[in-house]
Amino acid sequence: MAQTQDIELVVNGETIQASVPVRTNLVDFLRDHVGLTGSHVGCEQGVCGACTLEVDGVAVRGCLMLAVQANGSQVTTIEGVSAKLVGRQLQRAFVEHNALQCGFCTPGMIASSIEYIEQGGASDRAAIREHLSGNYCRCTGYQSIVDAVVSVIDKGAAA
Repeated sequence: MAQTQDIELVVNGETIQASVPVRTNLVDFLRDHVGLTGSHVGCEQGVCGACTLEVDGVAVRGCLMLAVQANGSQVTTIEGVSAKLVGRQLQRAFVEHNALQCGFCTPGMIASSIEYIEQGGASDRAAIREHLSGNYCRCTGYQSIVDAVVSVIDKGAAA
């Protein structure tokens, strides 16, 4: 029988209490126990970036973090990014610049882009590409994603 632990965390502004198996990763907990399926599970090794979400203001790989490690934390998934102006701006820019196609990488791309912008990132295309280099996209070729991030920064992104 798997050992469980009680956790409490705030997900997209809502307090969640649960008893979870200690080896459950955060993205599986969010998808399977909380019902937030926007963050995707790709490689399960932290390489593809599909599971990227925000924990206490930092973009993390949800497949590499255990749910018990998030105990007491503030978690923001793609379902909650619109609570921030910069999240809404990025979502709109991704649509305007056709920066999403199949959508699989989009939640992780947006989470990583929010982190870049909130850290004061410039509209330097090379720097944006470097920051997003841990997020794989098979559809867009990245140009439209970079265009979207640049447009938000150039319009004076607000956190």
